[in-house]
Amino acid sequence: MKAGALQALKELPAGQITTHALLAYGDFPNNRWPLLVYHGAVSASGQDPAALFEQLFTAHHWVDCWRNGIYTYHHYHSTTHEVLGIYSGSAKVQFGGPEGVVLEVREGDVVVIPAGVAHKNRGSSNDFGVVGAYPEGYEPDMNYGTTDERPHADQRISSVPVPLSDPVYGDNGPIFRLWAPAPA
Repeated sequence: MKAGALQALKELPAGQITTHALLAYGDFPNNRWPLLVYHGAVSASGQDPAALFEQLFTAHHWVDCWRNGIYTYHHYHSTTHEVLGIYSGSAKVQFGGPEGVVLEVREGDVVVIPAGVAHKNRGSSNDFGVVGAYPEGYEPDMNYGTTDERPHADQRISSVPVPLSDPVYGDNGPIFRLWAPAPA
């Protein structure tokens, strides 16, 4: 990992990571694993703060990084998890579909979205910027919460494994504790 990304990484106390359980709602499957928000995980600074997130995610095998915003309609991915790193501005994002939780995300936050969890931008600052990526090169599909997408989406979601690495903290990250396999 490049020195800039490592220096930008903050050690977070347990209270700085929040989880949100989002159960299936209508045509939005969501996931048994919770949405994870690492508040203020990265000091987004310098001439190209997005590059810090790209370096961090890529170093932990979350690849195919992109820069943009978050779509203004409910959508989800059934073939992969997704990580979002907020490198500038802030936004109110709804997770879980039309009845889901609305969270404010801001510069420095990282959001780990389990496969199947719907997300939608409900309004953002003019300078809002996001880096997104996917674990181990899994390719995302696009689903919109229509009846015909399920149950095939449910089958795909159930086969998406826990990633091999936490997108922020690597091999020993909190994702392994928070997304522990269900008891047999």
